[in-house]
Amino acid sequence: MAKLCIIPARGGSKRIPNKNRKDFLGKPIIAYSIQAALESNDFDKVIVSTDDERIAEVATKFGVQVPFIRSAKNSDDYATIADVILEVLDFYKKQDLHFDHVACLFATAPFISAKKIIEANLKLNEGIYDSVFFIQEFSYPIFRSLKKNEDGNLEMFWPENLNKRSQDLPKAYHDAGQYYVAKTKAFTEQGTFFTKTCGGILISDLEARDIDSETDWQIAETIYRLQIQA
Repeated sequence: MAKLCIIPARGGSKRIPNKNRKDFLGKPIIAYSIQAALESNDFDKVIVSTDDERIAEVATKFGVQVPFIRSAKNSDDYATIADVILEVLDFYKKQDLHFDHVACLFATAPFISAKKIIEANLKLNEGIYDSVFFIQEFSYPIFRSLKKNEDGNLEMFWPENLNKRSQDLPKAYHDAGQYYVAKTKAFTEQGTFFTKTCGGILISDLEARDIDSETDWQIAETIYRLQIQA
């Protein structure tokens, strides 16, 4: 069974300049994803998809290929992850290289480990799902979430839940923004990792961190240091 792992790493980043190659506790943040994928020893190919020659140099330095420089079309603000993955699959298809499973590992996922990658891959191998990715539970019940109306007053999205206890409301989860793996056929047909039969692996708040600002970056580094010291 052939498996491909793609690490998307675009050069442009407005909120955190040079985000994908920025130093995270001593090495470029993308290096953590690269090393986890390689250490899993569970892929036939691990590659980086980028439009940036400097990111390509970092990727090569840490032991993975950059088979081509990503097209301008799939490097702008409107390109989706699916577009990037399909471009890579098409590149290999033209070389008559085909993969049964395709994985996407984000470049800014320093908490990912080879062990977790293997866990997700094994879950996909069970044959129940067409895709698998990591999820986290919302810290506050979303069914009691609020919104501002046109007058600026607060309203509940679901007023019927006003007097319900938190423990009586359904649990809700969100994508951890870390690692995704799918059967290639299902992914290419549906154009998403959120396939019709999709399995989630629940992880804690200490196992993933969305990094969208400098504050997020500092918090992620602090959590990472604490885990090392534990």
